[in-house]
Amino acid sequence: MVVQTVRFAILLAAALQTFAADPTFIHRYIPAIAPAPDDLTAGARGVEYRPAFGARDPQARHLKGVARYGELTVQPGGASALVAYPAEEQIYYILSGSGAVIYAGERLPVKPDDFLYLPINLKHGVENTASSPLRLLVMGFKIPAGVTPAPTPKPLIANASDVALTTVSGHGPSSLFKLLMGTTESKRDKLAAANQMVSLFIMDFAPGGTNIPHHHEMEEEIYYILRGQGEMVAGGGADGNEGRYPARQGDAWFIRLNTTVGFYSGAKPGGDHDLVLAVRSRFPFPKRAAGQ
Repeated sequence: MVVQTVRFAILLAAALQTFAADPTFIHRYIPAIAPAPDDLTAGARGVEYRPAFGARDPQARHLKGVARYGELTVQPGGASALVAYPAEEQIYYILSGSGAVIYAGERLPVKPDDFLYLPINLKHGVENTASSPLRLLVMGFKIPAGVTPAPTPKPLIANASDVALTTVSGHGPSSLFKLLMGTTESKRDKLAAANQMVSLFIMDFAPGGTNIPHHHEMEEEIYYILRGQGEMVAGGGADGNEGRYPARQGDAWFIRLNTTVGFYSGAKPGGDHDLVLAVRSRFPFPKRAAGQ
């Protein structure tokens, strides 16, 4: 009886551990997310924030290096609060509309497909002086304790239209890449800016194209469908198994490290190519003592 009781307890513990495991991916359809209070909306006017992942999202604990990822909308005449973070670098990507990003007191005009880097401890916000809503993605990445990024001497901002499409080894000929932003050591990206954010890029998929499902052992990743529809690959792992799910414009997918990830285009011949905005960031592995 005692042996059976112990065996049952072991099986129960194993089952609970399975259910408590982090999901390999999280999917959000951003237009369907209810707006939530955020630092950027505190005391602001005409501003809404839809939290997809990280801060203000119920499943935030599953993200280890990503601090936040969501959509900010600023109505005409509106302005967000001004914020600054001592241990979080951020990236803004303008989806639609125009206005300005307040950058340490300076006003930087922004338009669709602009992207910019916001370093730690720099006060920033968004305002809209145009006649249509301004929509942008807000992406934040945690700076680990003991890491001090080098100061950014000037605002780092660019537009995706000024970045040429290129092939990337291992991803096949039917998907081309715009390499928007990398770390300060980057030699290939339009902006060499970040610390924990490793790569911000747009994938352009020809009809029926794919970037060939793969996985990353050291990084978390988020895909956002900028345009079009197709099938998202999310699930499995290093064994190459694929979980394939319908994906449409406005979908966002968080992918845990060592999870199979990819995209299959649903574009029709002669139509617009599918566009996916992706961002990868370092996973905060615990530091090991010397000799371990």
